[in-house]
Amino acid sequence: MTWRVSTLVLVLALGSPAAFAQEMFKSTMPDGKVIYGEKPEPGAKRVEKVVPPPPKPGITIVTPADKARADQAARQRTARTEALQRELEAARKQLQRAEAAREAGKEPLPGERLGTAGGTSRLTEPYFERQKKLEQAVEAARKRLEKAEEAAR
Repeated sequence: MTWRVSTLVLVLALGSPAAFAQEMFKSTMPDGKVIYGEKPEPGAKRVEKVVPPPPKPGITIVTPADKARADQAARQRTARTEALQRELEAARKQLQRAEAAREAGKEPLPGERLGTAGGTSRLTEPYFERQKKLEQAVEAARKRLEKAEEAAR
């Protein structure tokens, strides 16, 4: 009798995994919301039985060539991630330098201020051109950083 029980356990253990697959239902509610569950949702407008995909039969053998390709792909992903991180860090530093240069460049340089007849002074066109270039450098650094952040996502 014991060998029969052992045989039954063995047959059940080696049986098809699909035989033990859990039944799933897709219930579409009147408001269009879709709910997946082990049983149909009460009040559902439509209920469909979801059939799980069949299991892959057999054993997959990984050859040395397969492993080499997978290793190469992993190295390439790592190198790309590191390159993206380096670009991100360089873009952040460029933005910091550009903002610092813009802040330091607010003071007029010698020759960028002219005296007026009323005894005051005014800023010259070269001062405003320099300010514009400093602002453009900050904007270019911001765009580079945004592009690097987008690529790193």
